[in-house]
Amino acid sequence: MIKLKYIFLILLIVWVLPSEAQCAMCRAVLESEDGGGAAKGINNGIVYLMVFPYLLIGGVGYFIYKMRKKAKQEAA
Repeated sequence: MIKLKYIFLILLIVWVLPSEAQCAMCRAVLESEDGGGAAKGINNGIVYLMVFPYLLIGGVGYFIYKMRKKAKQEAA
């Protein structure tokens, strides 16, 4: 049963669905444009900007992990 949980967790992490990151107002304005090139560019820009908070939180978490690991090794 535990093995099934791990497989399910891995599938959830690996399985990525495409998402649209535009708000309703941006979508309404950009859908009226022909071709959709600007809409695709705006969507890619929003997704690009969403990455940085996750990188910052991951970096802070990594440094906290390293500090705690170092403190644990010095205490032992």
